[in-house]
This record gives sequence, structure tokens and C-alpha cells, in this order.
Amino acid sequence: MIHISHEDIDNFHHIYRINLINSCSGYKSANLIGTKSLDGIENVAVFSSVTHLGSNPPMLGFFLRPTTVTRNTYDNLKATGKFTINHIHESILEDAHHTSAKYDSDISEFDKTRLISEYKNSFQAPFVKDAPLQLAMEYVEEYNIKANNTILIVGKIVDLHVNEGLLEDDGFINLSKANVAAINGLDAYAIPLQNKRFSYQRPK
Repeated sequence: MIHISHEDIDNFHHIYRINLINSCSGYKSANLIGTKSLDGIENVAVFSSVTHLGSNPPMLGFFLRPTTVTRNTYDNLKATGKFTINHIHESILEDAHHTSAKYDSDISEFDKTRLISEYKNSFQAPFVKDAPLQLAMEYVEEYNIKANNTILIVGKIVDLHVNEGLLEDDGFINLSKANVAAINGLDAYAIPLQNKRFSYQRPK
């Protein structure tokens, strides 16, 4: 195996280091987070850091990079308390990835891609139309990570919309049936082909 020391990491070119460290954690979830400003400007952006925090109450979190520059997603969800999480699927990969471009707050990524916004149950934030799994989220709290000035946003699931055929009898959502993507690093996308499930394990 190739050995890379901490000193090596420190001395790498910054682009090489970014690619290395972003990909070493393994495959990550691929989601579009939708928000809407108080002025009515829609925003949608790709995130690979959404993670499960608990089932009762149903909580998810995601990480934001330092807010030393404008973060439209953060500004909007703090102002309104609402955001959506939408799973990226194979047919929208290119447009989903383009939402990582840094547009001004008065420009909607929906207008710069073929992604289409939609609204459900009078929820304030936009969903991404045709996403096979859509979650309406309410902001709960945030935690500042002092080591690198990132922010963990904690949200509560208030509504969940899932395509028919994905929800199995035991509550499991089979994402492989919807060609849902995963992210490797910052810019590589993969489509899992199948699931292998095991029963709940107890000591032998």
C-alpha cells in the first residue's frame, strides 16, 4: 500500500490535498438542499454531508463550510427555518453538480439548470421535481466546529415524500431501485446497483 504521512498531507498542493481528503472518507450521500429567501429567491445546492442523527425525533444533519463568504443556503434556512433535502438521481447528475457554482444570492440555480422546483403541502422551501426521495426539514439548531470553523446544521424531518416502489414492508427505502447517486470526493458520482441486507445481529 501507499503510505501518506501527516507531513506529506501538509506539503501537498492544496488541490491535491482537497481531492485526497474529500475522497478518503468513502462514498457519501448525494443531495440537493433547497431553500428560499425572504425575498422569494429560490436556491438549490449540492451537498455530500447529509447524515442521520436520530429516528425519534427524526433528525438529520449536514455540514456547512465556514461562513466567511456568503452561503445562500445558510442565510435562507436561518431566515426562514425551512429547507428541503432531495436525493440526486442518475438523470440529473450534471445539473445537480452545476449547483456547486457560486452564484450571487439574487440568482436561482433553478434558472441556470434544467432542475425544476415544486412545492408541496404549502411548505415554504422548494423541492426538486422528480427527485425520488424528498424531505421537508425544519431548522432545529447548529453547532460550530471550532477546529475548522465549519457548522453542523441540525434539522427535523416534518414531511417525507418517497416514490412508490421504493418503500419496503419493513420501512426500508430501497434507493438502488431509483438510481440514486453517491458521491466520491467532490466531483465523482456513482450509482449503486443493488443492496445486500442482513438481519438484525445479536451476540452468538
